[in-house]
Amino acid sequence: PIFPELAGPLQEVFDQAEEGGVYVLPMLQGKTPQALRKPLIKAIKAAGLTQWPRLWNNLRSTRQTELEELFPSHVVCGWLGNSEATARKHYLQTTDEHFRKAVQKAVQQDAADDCTEQQEKKEPQACGSMQADTVECGREDSNLHGVFSPTRT
Repeated sequence: PIFPELAGPLQEVFDQAEEGGVYVLPMLQGKTPQALRKPLIKAIKAAGLTQWPRLWNNLRSTRQTELEELFPSHVVCGWLGNSEATARKHYLQTTDEHFRKAVQKAVQQDAADDCTEQQEKKEPQACGSMQADTVECGREDSNLHGVFSPTRT
């Protein structure tokens, strides 16, 4: 598939292509990944960015991880041409966002546990107290009021 972040740049190249052109980037025809490495490193430096070690592997790893957040693993592996075992062994990463979500979930669970614990420790209220609460909450005219307390006249 053509992903949204690539659609714009690819459309620009298509619009500038010669009539009847077959390849999106014809200047890359016949080039090896090794031959593309130097221009890529040059572009990274020109952009003021830091080059990753094992550049092609890390680019693939990053995209595999991003896509697996959105689509099932077998689908992503089909698109990228690897197996789920290969993806798990060589490409999938644990991201900072995974850690943030884990911490957030733990904090939420602690809060929920505290709330449950507090509710379990509370003594049951007397019926009179609950009836008074119903009136105080402004539910005196609700359809359920008569079910929980005598109707006031």
